[in-house]
Amino acid sequence: MAARSKALLWLGAAAAVLALLLIPRLMPAGDEDAAAAEAAAEPEALVVDVKRMQPELLVERLATTGTLQADEQVEIRSEIAGVVESIHFDEGVRVDAGRLLVQLQDEELAAERDRARFRVDLARQREVRQQDLLAQGLISQDEYDTALSQLNVLEAELRLAEAQLAKTSIEAPFDGLIGFRFISVGAALGPQTPIATLQKVDPVKIEFAVPERYAAEVRVGEAISFRVKGSEERHSGQVYAIEPTVDRETRSLRARARSANPDGTLLPGAFADVELTIREIPDALTVPAIAVIPELGGRKVFVVEDGQAVPRFVETGIRTDTDVQIVHGLAPDERVVVSGMQRLAPGAPVVERTLEPAEGAAP
Repeated sequence: MAARSKALLWLGAAAAVLALLLIPRLMPAGDEDAAAAEAAAEPEALVVDVKRMQPELLVERLATTGTLQADEQVEIRSEIAGVVESIHFDEGVRVDAGRLLVQLQDEELAAERDRARFRVDLARQREVRQQDLLAQGLISQDEYDTALSQLNVLEAELRLAEAQLAKTSIEAPFDGLIGFRFISVGAALGPQTPIATLQKVDPVKIEFAVPERYAAEVRVGEAISFRVKGSEERHSGQVYAIEPTVDRETRSLRARARSANPDGTLLPGAFADVELTIREIPDALTVPAIAVIPELGGRKVFVVEDGQAVPRFVETGIRTDTDVQIVHGLAPDERVVVSGMQRLAPGAPVVERTLEPAEGAAP
């Protein structure tokens, strides 16, 4: 019985070996070729966008915030106490320099001026007579000097009376827009009583802050652009003054610019988004920010060499909203991969598709 079982085992093993030898011969020729092709297939090439490195103008801009201010602004007040006799302006209108705004009652001051004039006339006549007597030797020099001194004092009092009288006419100190009035006819005014505000709004000032690290880059004469809330229109201006001290609390430097405002659409007090050109590099190499891959030891990009993706470590510089300056690691005419980087491996075959710059795109 044992001998019979052993024989059956040997027979089964021989049949299995024979089946293995016959299977390749029984397979269709097409299936055998497909299996061989699949085993020998190379990795499929990836289609990627590339950018050819060419020197171009790179503008570094600083975005900050600011506030619009009137070019000139004053709160109209009376220099002397008095009662309002008449008002000669409408609220919210433009007035010219020297225009009469408010007239105070001036009867008392006019009388003071007239009295001073009479005294001056009398003193002047006396000085002339004393001068004739001095020439004849009939009075001393001291007597003439006394008469001359009295004349000078009275003339000074007359000028003072005329100055006080002139202050009853309150005039606009410069061209501008006058605001709401806070007085009425018959009101008693004092030096502390506000009458109205007057603002010169063409041009307007833009005051903004610059971080301390950019303090050396901001200069008088630099151009700025800005936009106010509620409007998409951008306006231009020019820096005319820089605060010489960095603010200790904010660690920033304050600067002011002026911008033309002929139509009066820019209102003092408005919030502004300001852009300031820090510097310009005429021959910079830049790549889209998405092309730069951060690594533990630095940053890298993929360049195309002989149809393959080759990693290249680079040193970056200025960043804009969309691009990054490459300071070291790339040369002009090299082609940098700008899409599909997450699927690339060193040496992976690629098919290039050149990325064309947008027509009319600003650098």
